Amino acid sequence: MLPKIEVDKRIVETCPGMKIGLVRATVVNAPTSDELWAELERAAEEITSRYELLAINKRPAVAATRNLYRRLGKDPNRYRVASEALCRRVIRGLGLYRLTTLVDLINLVSMVSGYAISGLDADKIVGDTLSLGVGEEDERYEGIGRGVLNIAGMPVYRDEIGGVATPTSDEERTKITENTTAVQININGYGEEMPMNLAVQWTVELLEKYAAATAVETKIIEQF
Repeated sequence: MLPKIEVDKRIVETCPGMKIGLVRATVVNAPTSDELWAELERAAEEITSRYELLAINKRPAVAATRNLYRRLGKDPNRYRVASEALCRRVIRGLGLYRLTTLVDLINLVSMVSGYAISGLDADKIVGDTLSLGVGEEDERYEGIGRGVLNIAGMPVYRDEIGGVATPTSDEERTKITENTTAVQININGYGEEMPMNLAVQWTVELLEKYAAATAVETKIIEQF
C-alpha cells in the first residue's frame, strides 16, 4: 500500500507548485539487462549532446531542488542533487555505474527528468507514513556508499525510525538490493520539468518491462 505523505510547511512555502509522484510495486530485481543498459547509454548520449557541464544546474527540476537546498541552508555545490551529479558524470565522460535493474531504471528516469527520485525497499520502511521534512544538526544518516552524511538543511524523508531519503543520497537502511521484492519510488518535483504524470507513467512502464512489476500502485500529490 502506498504510504501517507506529510510535508513540512517550510518546503511547501519554498516550492508552492511542487508535485510528488508515488509508485509502489512488487518486483523482481536482477543485474541490469543489456536492453536497459542500452536505454541508459542512449539517455547519456542525449544529455551530453544537449547540455554543457555548467548548464545542468539550470535545468528547471535541478534548479528548483538546488534553490530549496539554499533556502533551507544547504550548499548545493557541496552536496549535489543526485540527478545533477548523474548528468555531470556523463558529460564529463566518466560513464555510469552498472548496478541492478531497479537502481538503474530509477537513475534513467532521474537523469532524463531531472527530478530527485528516492528508490526504497518498501519492506524496510517502518510505519505507513513518510514525512518530508528538513534535516537537523547531528541527525544520524548514512548515505548509500557515502558513509555518515550531514543532512542538516536537506529535505529528508523519514519513516518511524528516521531518515530514509534525501535528494543527494538515499539511506543504507532502506536501500534497494538484489533481494528487494517490493519497491517504493518517490519522484520529487520541486519544480516541474517533465510533466509528472509522464514521469510516473514511464517509471511504471520500465518497472513492468524490466522488473516484472505487479500490484502496481501510483499517485500524484500536488495539494499540501
